[in-house]
Amino acid sequence: MFAKRVRSRLKEQQESGLYRNPPVIEQSSGKYVQINGNWLINFASNDYLGLGSDPELAEKMADKFQRYGSSSSSSRLVSGNLEIIKKAEKAFADYFGYQSALFYPSGFQCNLGLVGTLFEQGDKVFFDKHIHSSLVKGLQLSGADYYGYRHNRTSHLQTRLQKHLHESAGIVTESLFSMDGDLLDTQGLAELKQEFDLFTIVDEAHAFGVLGDKGTGIARPVADIAVGTFGKALGLFGAFVLLPKDFREYLLNFSSPLIYTTSLPPAQAAAALDILEFIRGSEQGREHLLQISKEMKQKLSAEGFRVGGDAHILSILIGPEETASRVSRELFNLGFFAFPARFPTVPLNRSILRISLTSMHDRSDVTNFLHSLKEAYARIQAA
Repeated sequence: MFAKRVRSRLKEQQESGLYRNPPVIEQSSGKYVQINGNWLINFASNDYLGLGSDPELAEKMADKFQRYGSSSSSSRLVSGNLEIIKKAEKAFADYFGYQSALFYPSGFQCNLGLVGTLFEQGDKVFFDKHIHSSLVKGLQLSGADYYGYRHNRTSHLQTRLQKHLHESAGIVTESLFSMDGDLLDTQGLAELKQEFDLFTIVDEAHAFGVLGDKGTGIARPVADIAVGTFGKALGLFGAFVLLPKDFREYLLNFSSPLIYTTSLPPAQAAAALDILEFIRGSEQGREHLLQISKEMKQKLSAEGFRVGGDAHILSILIGPEETASRVSRELFNLGFFAFPARFPTVPLNRSILRISLTSMHDRSDVTNFLHSLKEAYARIQAA
């Protein structure tokens, strides 16, 4: 029975154009990836500041593993509560402007463990309909009553909140949305937070390191709790949550995804301290990324593409799932690696080409990508 169901579901996935079969990356070097022996310019990476391929950081990371070993070998609540991890957590809390911090092994676990633990049956939680899947899973796990509002529409959120005037409410959203690439309406949310006494959780995974003063994000004025990841602009692995001290203790006591898993290795925490220095000194990279992202969006729009995004993530609307896959394949043949986001990551028949820019890209990459995208469409139309 199970094998038959598996085969049937996979066949349906293939026939609908939604089958996932990611290419094997043989090598990665800066803004390039090698696939099937071919080097491609990578517009699908979240290594926004190039730290994930920075040789100096790699050397520091290797030194940390030599010094601290390769594993914590225990969960956080047994023998994995290491001093170097607590030191790094305090440094992150101080840098980003929160009372305390707590490291998780991954971003998915972090969101699941935070939202699924903090909220419970009887709570009212409102969420932007375009939040990450991990946050949605956390809401489902929590048992709370949760209500979606139209993407980045604080006016719709206000309408929904007015139906619950005498109840405390939580808000779950992102600061830089991972697929759409647009920025949170912080001013609108701040006004609603004051009016309705909201408790807000903001995922800043794609903003930390890049946006705000010294890469500290854009949501601090409205976020009671913020989530970050090491695996994007910070060039490492794992995740962290920034929060009040009492909430940190609460998660240590009740968050199953943290309690019942091996802690991050101490070498990672030691390297995380180095990361803060890299981020602090990356102003030139942030400025270059801002400018190159603006140029890419302007040029795409000028050529008639429907492009969204307010920063270094851009979404080019394609439409049908199969068309998005074909555009991506043609770009591949022209020397570019770009990711087609399809249902259920985005709404059905609203597939996009998700473009991630990094500080390693330059103006010639933007120009060449635009020419190749136009050629990709020409090839599809001629087929």
